Amino acid sequence: MKRAIEKVTKKRRRTWFLTVLMAVVSVVSPAAKAAEPEIQTPHACVMEVSTGEVLYEKKADEQLHPASVTKVMTILLIFEALDAGKLKLDEEVTTSAHAKSMGGSQVFLEVGEKQTVETLLKCIIIASGNDAAVAMAEHIAGSEETFVEMMNKRAEELGMEQTHFVDCCGLTESKEHYTSARDVALMSRELLRKYPNCVEYSDIWMEDIMHVTAKGSSPFTLTNTNKLLRSYDGCDGLKTGSTSYAKYCLSATARRDGIRIISVVMTAPDSKTRFAEAGKLLNYGFSRCSIYYDGEMPKLSPVPVKGSIQTEVSVRYPDEFSYLSTTGEDFSQITREVQFSGEIMAPLEEGEEVGSLVYKIGEQEIGRMPIVTAEEVEKAGYLDWVNAAWGAWMV
Repeated sequence: MKRAIEKVTKKRRRTWFLTVLMAVVSVVSPAAKAAEPEIQTPHACVMEVSTGEVLYEKKADEQLHPASVTKVMTILLIFEALDAGKLKLDEEVTTSAHAKSMGGSQVFLEVGEKQTVETLLKCIIIASGNDAAVAMAEHIAGSEETFVEMMNKRAEELGMEQTHFVDCCGLTESKEHYTSARDVALMSRELLRKYPNCVEYSDIWMEDIMHVTAKGSSPFTLTNTNKLLRSYDGCDGLKTGSTSYAKYCLSATARRDGIRIISVVMTAPDSKTRFAEAGKLLNYGFSRCSIYYDGEMPKLSPVPVKGSIQTEVSVRYPDEFSYLSTTGEDFSQITREVQFSGEIMAPLEEGEEVGSLVYKIGEQEIGRMPIVTAEEVEKAGYLDWVNAAWGAWMV
């Protein structure tokens, strides 16, 4: 054991490292960069979710009316309220006269009708119910106006520079209600990144809800407005929108081989073009992306620790490493290097970062995985050193 520790210490003095020429990996091979697609739709933006990298854009920063794509922000705020414990899925929401008065796409809620948060969330995501969106806005913020203030504040936080909301559902035709293809991609990414379970709702094609009022009960069928769910492999969301003012809009998302892409089209001339070109842009997005998975990361041995009676500490990786490429790098050229900076000193908490496994292609670093302690290490006190010295003397 003593020789092993001395050996490790010598390596540490030289900045201990381990370089592997070829990782044992599971790889989605990078494809050659495809030519940018030609589309009829005037405004578009394609984004990869994990990195937020824009893969394609066409007039992506022009201010446009989003119609019901507005509801992406409404849905985000609902999920954030659930996450913060301000809402529960089984909590009941009462429909107001204002909510019932909404026209356009609706699920025909009656004044005084009670539905759970989860049911209304489905009404918004699946059927684009304007009445359901307003009912939820009032329940969360007290009024739609206050909820819209929350929407605009959140948009500002997300860097949505070309966005201003007037209502929570997109029914208005006010010129003060606008966003851009890029901003729609930004809020869609935030929803998908923070709450990936939202696609469990947006992937539903049809589902019945029950209207229960003083007049009795009756079923109502929610039908998804996103036709790509049935025509595009991997598509599981997200939100459609259309009015005579906004024309045809869509924030579509699909996941393949661990990669999630958002395809936003705005002001498409008709519904058929909207879905066809959103699918074409998803194809282009996937053609640009490939993922490197490290299937066998280097085994880690315990490392020396100072300031404790314990002479070494076990270390581990907190997760597996993956790297998404949009530029077609050669993954066979990836190298890995274990790095520790300076001496490791007690006290140490379990999970404390003490080093990194660094990944490079040539001289370019493409990512790193933290190396953390697998156990707690206490700092030695005066009595600990006395006892240790006494023990050594007695031997």
